[in-house]
Amino acid sequence: MEPQLLHGVTHSVATVTVHHPAKRNAMTAAMWRALPPLLDTLAADPDVRALVLTGEGTTFCAGADISTLRGSPREAQRLAVDAEDALAAFPKPTLAAIRGHCVGGGSQLAAACDLRFAEEDALFGVTPAKLGIVYPASSTRRLVSLVGPATAKYLLFSGELIDSARALATGLVDEVLPAGGLAARVAEFTGVLASRSQLTQAAAKEFADGRTDRDAHWAAQAAGSGDTAEGVGAFLERRQPRFTWTVTDQSVSYGA
Repeated sequence: MEPQLLHGVTHSVATVTVHHPAKRNAMTAAMWRALPPLLDTLAADPDVRALVLTGEGTTFCAGADISTLRGSPREAQRLAVDAEDALAAFPKPTLAAIRGHCVGGGSQLAAACDLRFAEEDALFGVTPAKLGIVYPASSTRRLVSLVGPATAKYLLFSGELIDSARALATGLVDEVLPAGGLAARVAEFTGVLASRSQLTQAAAKEFADGRTDRDAHWAAQAAGSGDTAEGVGAFLERRQPRFTWTVTDQSVSYGA
């Protein structure tokens, strides 16, 4: 099978799988290009309520396919940044499910997700210093927002790999699971995400990411959605709520 991004939707959760096992799931130029339109399609699907990004087999993503850097390193970096930005802008909860190596461009993709769950054998590295590459400003800021400036500098200056325990301690990952336990935990947690109010999640994602110009928009969405009445009614009636608002109900897009 050619290197590609595989995807499917199960129980309202979309899964995008980086498939390039011959090179530890390294991202080719074609794969970087394919990610933004794929995310657009999944964002527009009202049946998708959360997204999981993972790698084929026992590796998350070993970064960019180095052969893509031989022609135009600047173009290769632009493609990676565009894909990373599209993932960060996805208007529904995103979770990176990480096994094995999460390095270089793989760490960019993981950092662009809202949450990161990893198996205990996972290794993380931000490696541009090994190649003489200037790490993108947007990627650097996103890394700093997760782990703080000191750890970001450690990773960027050295290119050294850190294990899952240190990644958890620094905030690079949110949960570490024992070997073989990742899939079940991701399925369980994304099931929780899919059951919650997408209105709450979408507004919280924008606010947490620093957007400051949409307070009135989200107040209007809340007033007209019916989700609050449903949530309160379900609580009082001791039943599971049936939230109906989706990001496709907005009159203004997430990135506008």
